[in-house]
Amino acid sequence: MEYSLALVGAIVLVALAFDFINGFHDAANSIATIVSTRVLTPFWAVVWAAFFNFSAVFLFGTAVAKTVGAGMVHLEFVTPWVILAGLVGAITWDLITWWFGLPTSSSHALLGGYAGAAMAHVARLKGIQHCFDALIASGWTLTLVFIVVAPLIGFVLAMLLMVAVYWLFRDFNPKRMDKYFRRLQLVSSAALSVSHGTNDAQKTMGIITAVLVSSKHLTRFEVPLWVLMASYTVIAAGTLSGGWRIIHTMGARLTKLKPRSGFCAETAAAISIIFAAHFMHPAPPVSTTHVTAGAIAGVGSIQRFKAVRWGIATNIFWAWILTIPASALVGWISLTVFHLFIPGL
Repeated sequence: MEYSLALVGAIVLVALAFDFINGFHDAANSIATIVSTRVLTPFWAVVWAAFFNFSAVFLFGTAVAKTVGAGMVHLEFVTPWVILAGLVGAITWDLITWWFGLPTSSSHALLGGYAGAAMAHVARLKGIQHCFDALIASGWTLTLVFIVVAPLIGFVLAMLLMVAVYWLFRDFNPKRMDKYFRRLQLVSSAALSVSHGTNDAQKTMGIITAVLVSSKHLTRFEVPLWVLMASYTVIAAGTLSGGWRIIHTMGARLTKLKPRSGFCAETAAAISIIFAAHFMHPAPPVSTTHVTAGAIAGVGSIQRFKAVRWGIATNIFWAWILTIPASALVGWISLTVFHLFIPGL
């Protein structure tokens, strides 16, 4: 089936809209700690985060993009309409969770919407009993494992860093410690923003490249330079727009942070994300939100287990669990609606 350039262009714009929403939805990951510890004002924090979100374009490759675009769903069952329906699923779930201030994963919303739309397409072609034929089992196994493993890595690494900080600075009084760590937090926040940019912008790159392959505008899965630059630019612009509801949950409601604990949380999250994205093969699409929330809980629990508001953490956990199935359901419904109202689809 031939797909017009206008249709493909429209879907690319929707993908970039998701990228923008991802930026403001996940801005809290990069700046919640640095705002809550008052190292930077909210305005300068988002400027700082956006700059380093974009700077990742010059530092890393496209391994995550390839996993998302071609490692989760069989490309033979992907059409531009499937991708559009998947994006609708992801954007819908992102906006719902943003409204309620829940730091869920934009990455998993994208994967869920993409999978749900592909499954609906296969169900229409081969029958609903074959809908799971759309999915690549190995890609999903790794992703589902990392839903649990990623926040645990952030949690444990943040705890270890806090122990190391307390031991190394055992002869310093808290006020003197905070003086040093307020400066160090600028570095750790920048590292987290770089990791967020390279991890999350690549997911949009993967989806756009899949659109170009499925519409025959590309003959093989290789991310074009213009797609790379556009994805990083738009996610940085989204970060500039804020996301204050989620910043409040991550930076204030989950646990009380100080510059030293903020530094440990950001450093732990950045190391975890960069390791998964660039030293694992295939590169699993790790959730920046999950890792950062786990790291914040880790630094809170090392001070005092009750310092973490576990009721808030439980709400966040259930939102994580629901993200993939909920966005998949919206993706499935969206493709069904497209078939009902668009003749000859």
